[in-house]
Amino acid sequence: MTGDNRNLVLAVLLSAIVLFGWTFIAERFFPTPAPVQQAAPMEAAPGATADISTPGSSAAPGAASAPGSVPVSGANSVRPLPAVIAESPRVRIDTPRLRGSINLVGARIDDLVLKDHKVSIEPDAASVRLFAPSGARDAYFAGFGWVGPGAPPVDARWTASAQTLTPGNPVTLRWVSPEKLAFELVIDVDQNFVFTVTERVLNGSASPIVLRSFAYVNRTGRGPGKDAFNLHIGPIAVLGGTLKEGEVSYDTLRDDGPQTFTSKGGWLGITDKHWLAALIPDQTANIEARFTAADGGRYQTDWLKPGFTLAPGQATTGTSHLFAGAKEVKLLNAVRDDLGAPLFDRALAWGWFWFLAQPIFALLQWLYGVFGNYALAIVGLTLIVRTVLFPIANKQYASMAKMRIFAPKMKELQTKYKDDKAKQQMEMMELYKREKINPLAGCLPILLQIPIFYALYKVLLITVEIRHQPAFLWINDLAAPDPLTPLNLFGLLPFSPPAVIAIGILPIILGITMFVQFRLNPQPMDEIQQKVFAWMPWIFMFMMAPFAAGLQIYWIVNNLVSILQQWVLIKKYPAPAPAPAAEPAKTGSK
Repeated sequence: MTGDNRNLVLAVLLSAIVLFGWTFIAERFFPTPAPVQQAAPMEAAPGATADISTPGSSAAPGAASAPGSVPVSGANSVRPLPAVIAESPRVRIDTPRLRGSINLVGARIDDLVLKDHKVSIEPDAASVRLFAPSGARDAYFAGFGWVGPGAPPVDARWTASAQTLTPGNPVTLRWVSPEKLAFELVIDVDQNFVFTVTERVLNGSASPIVLRSFAYVNRTGRGPGKDAFNLHIGPIAVLGGTLKEGEVSYDTLRDDGPQTFTSKGGWLGITDKHWLAALIPDQTANIEARFTAADGGRYQTDWLKPGFTLAPGQATTGTSHLFAGAKEVKLLNAVRDDLGAPLFDRALAWGWFWFLAQPIFALLQWLYGVFGNYALAIVGLTLIVRTVLFPIANKQYASMAKMRIFAPKMKELQTKYKDDKAKQQMEMMELYKREKINPLAGCLPILLQIPIFYALYKVLLITVEIRHQPAFLWINDLAAPDPLTPLNLFGLLPFSPPAVIAIGILPIILGITMFVQFRLNPQPMDEIQQKVFAWMPWIFMFMMAPFAAGLQIYWIVNNLVSILQQWVLIKKYPAPAPAPAAEPAKTGSK
């Protein structure tokens, strides 16, 4: 085979290694345990003396903030969740998509369950729990408040104007200091996952006061997901118009200490693969954003607004927002547009090819609306992509079919000039030019398919809309690997094969279709390359096994279309019949 074709083979192999190699190794040999619930598996450490770090608590009023921990009752041990919820007065949260409660001790939103998202595909699976109160396992909560003389302490007991918070029926939480400073948090919630918090302060004292408002999200543990090069999990923010992930990650906060930024507007919070808790200030406000880690596996993101002075009898009002729920693409876009939260759609880890992944997701959603099944939508997406690339792919396969015709001539040139590689290459190029054969015709379709394939991989990996979506027969989750394997007779035998060899039905079909596709290609002249191509389908079968079933369906359909296209062109450009063997010379005389 020519040096150009050898480079093509190397390019394909290297691309496959870059795209799939690390993920294959990580998922096969370092698998993440399947979570039994959404919240973090780490428990608060016994003996912990504080569960939040109050911004500016050790700073003078109006001065720059400084970290300061405040002891909170109930943070010293882990207790059953129902007991923790029952031990404090609460306002119930009831919306079409959320249920939970607001803790009146500290005015915390610390009990939140997503009604229409389950922890697994089992019929009786529990709903995903996003927030849990301090003192319970996997504590995770958000709050709003003020710092300064007379401000509510973190364990202040607030009074509520109503017993239940529902969309369109806000609840006002009120606390009055001994100095007659009245603080109010008016909390409203929409039909989805956005809380709007109106912060009011009335100075009923005889002296002016200086205060600063703040908001925070606090979490114990890192959650069930795992941060990776292609999927960020942990603290996240857009500050100063820049998406911040690595500089505020869990590991960065542990290794380098607190991180502080200043910004006008923006947003910050903590993200999982599918869920997000994010604080969104007034986009005209200047904030000091802070990210910290504490003992007991606790992490906190918070902001502090500039100080303000209230004269006696004077009042002030501010507004902030909390997004706490599933990272549905439509909702993230709505928050970005309606609240002006910059790059809020990038809370989803779209990856390097986000400019392809987002349109691919939009097309999948449209196709889902047509077919009512995401598996059929993926088939439709595959056919659309192949249709768009048809002119290029057609030239590729036509060129490959011509190479089959002229394979004997190429073999003849290789034999004739086997001792003169330069002459051999020159004669080969002359043949390509004369017969209008492009040996690199396959490069462009492959290069175009790589970003599309990777973008679809990210769509299936991160979008909650496709999470737990069934396909057909045994494929009950398109975002998960094929669950059936013939190694245990498709589940009939009572054992689970090791993950390394647990090859599902779809990966086997993928390997077979890839094998057939390669058999239709012109066979390489070089014996080593022949062996590489012979083994490649079965190597990819193992490599693709841990990937989402939806991705395997895409590749299988893509292979089938390629086989059909190649078969048609082989009929159009049939290979010549082999030359008859020369008759042996006759000996003897008359």
